[in-house]
Amino acid sequence: MKTTPRADATTADAGPPVSGPFDDLRVIDIATLFAGPSAATILADFGADVLKIEHPTRPDGARTHGKSKDGKGLWWLMLGRNKRTATLDLSRPQGKEVFLRLVRDADIVVENFRPGTLEKWGLDYETLAAANPGLILVRVTGFGQTGPMARRPAYGTLAEAMSGFAFSTGQPDGPPTLPPLALADNIAGLAATIAILTALHSRARTGRGQVVDLAIIEPILTMLGPQLLAYDQLGYITQRAGNRSENNAPRNTYLTRDGRWVAISSSSTSIAERVMRLVGRADLAEQPWFGSGVERAQRADEIDGAVAGWIAERDMDEVIAEFERAEAAIAPVYDMSQVIADPQLNHIGTIATVEDPDLGDVRMQNVLFRLSETPGAIRHTGRGHGADTDDVLGEAGYGPDEIAALRAAGAV
Repeated sequence: MKTTPRADATTADAGPPVSGPFDDLRVIDIATLFAGPSAATILADFGADVLKIEHPTRPDGARTHGKSKDGKGLWWLMLGRNKRTATLDLSRPQGKEVFLRLVRDADIVVENFRPGTLEKWGLDYETLAAANPGLILVRVTGFGQTGPMARRPAYGTLAEAMSGFAFSTGQPDGPPTLPPLALADNIAGLAATIAILTALHSRARTGRGQVVDLAIIEPILTMLGPQLLAYDQLGYITQRAGNRSENNAPRNTYLTRDGRWVAISSSSTSIAERVMRLVGRADLAEQPWFGSGVERAQRADEIDGAVAGWIAERDMDEVIAEFERAEAAIAPVYDMSQVIADPQLNHIGTIATVEDPDLGDVRMQNVLFRLSETPGAIRHTGRGHGADTDDVLGEAGYGPDEIAALRAAGAV
């Protein structure tokens, strides 16, 4: 199995670590699709023993979500990486008994059923904590565990809509715009990881576990920064501005002579001044209003006109070279064929090559960050539905006859 450790280029050839910083953690992932499972993937990338439990006849929808090759869902190869997989019907008494036995040795359970579902199955936190007082139960839902909307079916799209994100995204004369990816879900997954580490730190002091109640709408709302505060204090509602920013200019995407797009940001005034000198409009940088990013944004038509005109007369390579000489911030707008070939991203190990038993070498995003002493690693791609069921049950003390009986009863 080919694996890729997330390490500096100078240490990448040393091979993946034998263990990771979370190799003492056991995680049971009974969530589906993206938000909860993505948190479990991060823990698995850094060594946690993550057991992905799915229904015996209804696998996680992430397995068939998006593009596939030779019948294998490509999203699952990434989301399910580094996890063992087993099947279990939690709604059956036999499944409940197995689950409680697994919970005794677990540190974390991640779930995203509608509120009340675990309780209906007799798997409320009080029951789980009786089996394991140190257990951390992470409950990821659209709108939280309580309240008038708690039991509504919810996906990240609803959070992107209700958080204000979609309203403030898109062209000024266009409709509210949803992202073409699971943005709210993945932000929630990052937040869930932070919540897990926070709960683990608390447990180290108290010895007790707790419940994490994470609503998908809240992390993406937090990512909107001061928009809520601006409304509360000023009555101001952020409007759609396309690729521009209401906080500074120039900030946009611009088309080069050879048909490539580049993106420019000038959050600091010094960068904005360098850009205007480069494009031959030093006079704008000398105006008394130029030192305010908000006032520059109010004059974005004139600023963008100057920048866009200069860029349109040059090929992308020349544009980027001139910006780099001027120490002004610019980047090409990549599609995935360019991301995967970028020398900087390959140098720091952003793209991992992993061997899949069916597809051979596949490339995917590597683990999130580099640790100098305990780097994470991708040990394997997402495994088949229930591939490790017998091993997991055997570790929990079930013999072959008992496993066969559970399978005959439909519990696994």
